Amino acid sequence: MSSQWSGLLEGITRVPGVRGALVVSAEDGLVVAESSMGDVDGGAVAALAASLVVRLGRAVAALGHDAPRLVHLEAELGAVMATPAGSGLLLAAVADADANVGLLRLALRDAAQRVA
Repeated sequence: MSSQWSGLLEGITRVPGVRGALVVSAEDGLVVAESSMGDVDGGAVAALAASLVVRLGRAVAALGHDAPRLVHLEAELGAVMATPAGSGLLLAAVADADANVGLLRLALRDAAQRVA
């Protein structure tokens, strides 16, 4: 992983409870760069994040609204968050249920601004 991506992802993974962070191609849902614990399936997270962001973007566009700035999928055991980062990329994170999602949201938005 290039130092450009490692520094960016490190800021996200520093948030307590975050199990992984990824740079994802929005077009095809492939992993561009990843920093995650061994039990996180980066490919699956990347595909899910890209699908959610693209499909929700289409849905809200049909309603006449701007594209989502952040997508947050929460489940009993944790969450996945994704945000567009410019240049056809997304940033995604996997977090435990007890992670501070407010801090994670800020970390994702800060990192996305640095990519754009």
